Amino acid sequence: MYSGSIEEREFARAAALGLSDHPRWLPCRYLYDAEGSRLFERITETPEYYLTRTETALLDGSADSIARLTGNRTLVELGAGNARKTERILTAYTQGFGAGRYVPVDVSGDALAETTKTLAGPFPTLAIRGVHGTYETVFPLLPSLSPLVLLFLGSTIGNLNQTEAAVFWSEVRCALSPGDFMLLGVDLVKDAAIIDAAYNDAAGWSAAFTKNIFARMNRELGSEIDLDAIDHEAAYRPEWRRVEIFARMTRRQEIRLAPLDRTITLEAGERVMTEISRKFELTELREYLGSFELETVQTFTDSDRPYALLLLRRGSPHD
Repeated sequence: MYSGSIEEREFARAAALGLSDHPRWLPCRYLYDAEGSRLFERITETPEYYLTRTETALLDGSADSIARLTGNRTLVELGAGNARKTERILTAYTQGFGAGRYVPVDVSGDALAETTKTLAGPFPTLAIRGVHGTYETVFPLLPSLSPLVLLFLGSTIGNLNQTEAAVFWSEVRCALSPGDFMLLGVDLVKDAAIIDAAYNDAAGWSAAFTKNIFARMNRELGSEIDLDAIDHEAAYRPEWRRVEIFARMTRRQEIRLAPLDRTITLEAGERVMTEISRKFELTELREYLGSFELETVQTFTDSDRPYALLLLRRGSPHD
């Protein structure tokens, strides 16, 4: 019997849980292996995907102000990826304070290794310590890294549903020390056509990204999925303020999970949710974050493609 590595068995168990549920789903963190990270970078370069360009422009204009407001602190980034946007922040901190410390966190070990190597050249005074794992992996380490700024960019918070977000913010509140900062990037509610286009680019990179989680299952779990029989579907649901992304099966699929010696059948027309992307209203979001003792110090926004960077400060129950 094929057992696979510990990571593969964990992946198989997560896939079995989601694919056995109704409606069916897969954890979005498995979108980001080395190939998934590469595909996502291609998405960010498409003309339809406004999020990365808008956030980068905001970072260009606000990085120096953010450094002045926080002072010299360890920078810890959740879901660092290639850290291309983060270079604006790293430049501001190293130019303003000299030596510094950066802790990128990512579920892709390959992406983390490449990022650490790439940043070593332009930032020779920066001590870089990568952490390979999920967000939860680094939370226990945060007290030892304080005083810090926790970076969570790309509106990645939108990938968490309301229940997951409440757990995440509770963990952030417990992990940050009073006086620590957090820089949060969030996509805001806007015209539905703009949002829909961002997740259905004409070049097809969004579709390739969605399919890659199934390609990864083939590579790592021996799933034998026919990728040509999968369609990408993404649409904005304004009543829920979120994009829902699905893979729809165009024919019956027998999906093997070799580490578990198990097969799950999906019929033609069935859909598997691979990701959501929530959009936010600023006033409501700031009030919500305040309930987790995170006060908004300053907000940087773009009016053309509504998006925001929120500089938050962890207070105490008595503030």
